[in-house]
Amino acid sequence: MTSTLSIIYRPARLGDVPALHAIIGHWAERKLMLPRPTNELYETVRDFIVAEAEVGGIVGCAALHIDTDKIAELKSLAVAEAAHGRGVGKGLVERCCDEAARLGLERVFCLTYQVDFFAKLGFTKVDRSRLPEKVWGECVRCHRFLDCDEIAMWKAVGAGIPA
Repeated sequence: MTSTLSIIYRPARLGDVPALHAIIGHWAERKLMLPRPTNELYETVRDFIVAEAEVGGIVGCAALHIDTDKIAELKSLAVAEAAHGRGVGKGLVERCCDEAARLGLERVFCLTYQVDFFAKLGFTKVDRSRLPEKVWGECVRCHRFLDCDEIAMWKAVGAGIPA
């Protein structure tokens, strides 16, 4: 890829699922994020935003999964190695947060190993006990549940919500 990267951000389509699976799988193999099976990606494709390069196809993705009327999770943020350092991840996070605010949510949270990246985007660390819907609704089924080392972070996106 060239040093300038022309990116279009758009909702994911069914035809994007193989590319999503490949990008997420690349980082999951390195234990930097959780894997997402293909069937789960098809089931949740409407949650995803993709970053598509003018040349090169899908170079990133992120999902906004609504948990309650107040909070949503930013999931499966992944950027192809060739597109790292070009603002693609930041663009995906900003679009997810904008969508959460548009929907009337108060906060967006994530579970991550990339604390510095999310801190630069206004996220702060939070104890997982503040996210009971996530922990008892989804995390409890994860193979890493008893040995989870991801850091919970969140960001206020609603007007008047304290950080």
